[in-house]
Amino acid sequence: MAVPTTPADVTIRDAESHDLQSVVRIERAAFDQPWPYTAFERFLGEPGFLVATRGDGDAVVGYVVSDVTPNYGRDIGHVKDLAVAEPARERGIGRSLLGRSLFALAIEGADVVKLEVREGNEAARALYRDVGFDVARRVPRYYRDGEDALVMVLDVPTWRDG
Repeated sequence: MAVPTTPADVTIRDAESHDLQSVVRIERAAFDQPWPYTAFERFLGEPGFLVATRGDGDAVVGYVVSDVTPNYGRDIGHVKDLAVAEPARERGIGRSLLGRSLFALAIEGADVVKLEVREGNEAARALYRDVGFDVARRVPRYYRDGEDALVMVLDVPTWRDG
C-alpha cells in the first residue's frame, strides 16, 4: 500500500468546522453541481473527511470526503467528493488526498472502494486508473447536464498488497 508523498509545504489532516467555508469555496469553483455547506457539515468528524492545507495550516487547498457502508461482510468505501483549488493543482495534492482517504477507508474495514466520475473528466479518470481503480459501469445521464458518470471500483486488498 503506497500512500503518495505529500508535497513538503502541504499538510493533510482531518477537516474541522473552521475549514468548511474554504471547502465550499473550492467545491463551487470545481463543480457545476456543488454540494451545499450542510452536506460537508454532516461529514465533520468522519475519518474520510480530510483537507490539504498550506502554510500555517489554515489555508485549505483541497479536500476529500469518503465513508464506509457495511455490506454483509464486504464493506464498501465510497469516495464521494475530491477537489483541489485551481492554483494548487498538478502538484500531487489530489493524489495524496486520495491515497490518505483510501488508507482511512481500509482502516475502517472497506474491502472495495467505489466512486463516480464524469466521463469527460480525463484528468480525474487518469488519476483513478493510475491508483488502481477500474471502470465497473456507466450511468447514463447521471449529471444534471446529461453527461454520463463512470462508476470506478478499487479492490482494497489488491491495492493494499500492491
